[in-house]
Amino acid sequence: MVEKSSSSSSILVDQPVVPGDVVLDLSNMTNETIKLGGGLRQDHDAISVAKVGKLRFSKPNKYWVESSQKRYVPCAEDCVLGIVVDSRSDNFLVDIKGPSLAFLPVLAFEGGTRRNIPKFEMGALLYVRVVKANPGMNPELACTDASGKAAGFGHLKDGYIFDCSTGLSRMLLSSPTCPVLESLGKKLSFETAVGINGRVWVNADSPSTTIVVSNAIMNSETLSGVQQRIMVDKLLNNLKLSS
Repeated sequence: MVEKSSSSSSILVDQPVVPGDVVLDLSNMTNETIKLGGGLRQDHDAISVAKVGKLRFSKPNKYWVESSQKRYVPCAEDCVLGIVVDSRSDNFLVDIKGPSLAFLPVLAFEGGTRRNIPKFEMGALLYVRVVKANPGMNPELACTDASGKAAGFGHLKDGYIFDCSTGLSRMLLSSPTCPVLESLGKKLSFETAVGINGRVWVNADSPSTTIVVSNAIMNSETLSGVQQRIMVDKLLNNLKLSS
């Protein structure tokens, strides 16, 4: 395998990569900080690919390999949807669809103190941030952003949750807004929370709206932008006919 310099990494962005491909040569980079996401690993000065997918880049300095899979591999700073499975004196145990359960410290909330520890029932759905994700260790979570603010993290009540591939999650979180969510948002009123771990939460005033939005999202993964808009129009027409 021929090593590729940092200048060639821009050529590989959004292109298919396979394990062993070298996407960055750190020896050619000075005074630069690089953040590595899932699917990449460092071996001395070489950053290489660890799984099949597409190399992605987000400004200012994060690289990762995007692939569509059911199993989620935790990575620091990921925003995920977790389900509380147990409660202990110092932390909650949360299922984030990873290889092991994650820990959510009882103080990892905005303004968290021993006097105002939150209480969650088993099965409660939380929107959380992955703080630590080291191999061989349980991931650590927080219900705050890096500055300690709630910033939308926390308990999600009511609504409907379903699992999907991590590839669909990334599509839903992409910028600009993906066509399926854009088309639905023009006609319907609803809330969504998307976890990069392959979970989606949908909440709306009526069950019929929740069903339409959920079905549209689940059907959109393999469709082009134009096909997504056509599919949404058909679902909305069916909703009108049934109402």
